[in-house]
Amino acid sequence: VGHCHPDIVKAAHEQNLLLNTNSRFLHDNLVDYAERLSKTLPEKLCIFYFLNSGSEANDLALRLARQYTRHEDVIVLDHAYHGHLTSLIDISPYKFRNLEGQKEWVHVAPVPDTFRGLYREDHEDSVTAYADEVKNIIEHAHKRGRKIAAFFVESLPSVGGQIIPPAGYFQKVAQHVHKAGGVFIADEIQVGFGRVGKHFWAFQLQGEDFIPDIVTMGKPIGNGHPLACVATTKEIAEAFAATGVEYFNTFGGNPVSCAIGLAVLDVIEKEQLQAHATEVGNFLMKLLKEQQIKHPIIGDVRGCGLFIGVDLIKDQAE
Repeated sequence: VGHCHPDIVKAAHEQNLLLNTNSRFLHDNLVDYAERLSKTLPEKLCIFYFLNSGSEANDLALRLARQYTRHEDVIVLDHAYHGHLTSLIDISPYKFRNLEGQKEWVHVAPVPDTFRGLYREDHEDSVTAYADEVKNIIEHAHKRGRKIAAFFVESLPSVGGQIIPPAGYFQKVAQHVHKAGGVFIADEIQVGFGRVGKHFWAFQLQGEDFIPDIVTMGKPIGNGHPLACVATTKEIAEAFAATGVEYFNTFGGNPVSCAIGLAVLDVIEKEQLQAHATEVGNFLMKLLKEQQIKHPIIGDVRGCGLFIGVDLIKDQAE
């Protein structure tokens, strides 16, 4: 919604005059914001945890998945980055390959990239081929006595190269993961809140029949203010609560953060920013594709809304 948007600054200022700094004090903003967010998501995702950053959100998602499934292992995509906490560096190949390496409970699947990846545009069924890679990982893990807690993925891999997974990939992967007793976590920290234009959430690009078990949010949710969220199902939340160890976050869901979150949703709606993302994104893609025709160094132009990747290459054939 742009830096220092006047509506956001106003909401923050007005609520700051009434700030309490410990979310054990109940406040309507928390409930109002959760209700408002729930209208953007499938009905099944109806429990919300509020936090301060995308890293906190992804760490909580990991805990939820493990508590619900009673399993430990996580499947991630190659080149993925999910945050800077120790738990998330462990599931971020982009980071751990330069640090202490891969833990035994982490499994890395190939990125479903049809331009540069294992299975490309000319493959007869790249969706099934990429999903089968995940299925194979699960089977090998089971042979070693490991059990899958979650498939953890950005709805559109960003650090991995602005990748648009082929439609149907998430559905097929979810089938394999659910069959193994795991859950599907969609990280929307970079790509949620209307950035893809035609949908509010990037996972919706996969089709209406796909619903993740957990969705994480950060970055745009507070327009620069530290705010994040995890949305999940009643079943997962109940399994988490059953431990008797409550989830508590001193600043997560405080009235100022929630007022800002509500103001962000107001601005997205009022200024029709989803339609704006579509329009500007289409315009930019058109100009980039014109450049692609002129310059052989541009191998691929891909994207959706204002999530766009330009792939620079040395050789068209290779």
